[in-house]
Amino acid sequence: MVSESDIELALDFVRARAAGPVEGIFGPGSMTWRIDREAITFLGAGRALLLQLAHPWVAAAVLEHSRSFADPIGRFHRTFNVVFTMVFGSLDAAVTAARHLHHRHTMIVGRLPEAIGRFESGSPYRANEVAALRWVHATLVDTALTVHDLILPPFSVEERERYWAESRLFGALFGLTSSDLPADWDAFAAYTAAMMQSDTLSVSTAAREAARQIFTGSRPWLRPPRWYQTLSAELLPDRLRTGFGFDLDERDRRAAERAVARIRRIYPKIPTQLRYVGPYQEAQARLHGRRQLGWTTRCLNRAWIGRPQLDDRWNR
Repeated sequence: MVSESDIELALDFVRARAAGPVEGIFGPGSMTWRIDREAITFLGAGRALLLQLAHPWVAAAVLEHSRSFADPIGRFHRTFNVVFTMVFGSLDAAVTAARHLHHRHTMIVGRLPEAIGRFESGSPYRANEVAALRWVHATLVDTALTVHDLILPPFSVEERERYWAESRLFGALFGLTSSDLPADWDAFAAYTAAMMQSDTLSVSTAAREAARQIFTGSRPWLRPPRWYQTLSAELLPDRLRTGFGFDLDERDRRAAERAVARIRRIYPKIPTQLRYVGPYQEAQARLHGRRQLGWTTRCLNRAWIGRPQLDDRWNR
């Protein structure tokens, strides 16, 4: 378990290595900003969520402790608000967001309703357990790079190593120590590959129900397009895609391929003022001493985090 003292030690570790009080944890020269500023990050949200749900602890926690189905847009905004504050916020804002996340996780405990994979029925789960945090962290890191390389030119080996080194610092915001995480990119790739084939990941009844609600729920206007569901499923290992029971055919796959081809063609031509997410543009304004955000940045922030400015929530 990551205790309160553990998270404070981890945050001390982060402060000592952060880019600066204004720059935040990573800063403008980082691979993390270069990747996470791209709006195509959203293409991987479905895949990352499915990989997380494939862990029985996460699936049970979502169904028992989350308001995702009653308030899916609110859940989207809350999740990206925390993550983007940790990535693009000032150092103080990022640390405060990390504490908020840890505190929220301390309340997420329970017992599995069924036996699944390596876990027995009734076995306890805890959101602040190191193994669970490590897997959630891995899904975010791996998916961000997977989607980036799907649409934009792939990164070099050296750039991947830099990205993983920064991701270890990002992991400290969850309370993960250096010994909790793989040492380099190759070790990280080996970890994710092994996890995806292990019985730690097993699609439970709770996971299938959560996925069904997310992709084909009762509110048609909130459903992602069919090609997005197909893309999310196609980016999973075969056994997990089968476990979720997605009913996809060749027509669905062709539609997803066409959508990806169009995005590859159009996305690089989009002006960066629209292509880069609002929290990144807010960070750039902060670096240049501009306290008043432009109309475009405020609108993009509302789309991504449900509010016009990142720091409003964490500094109150």
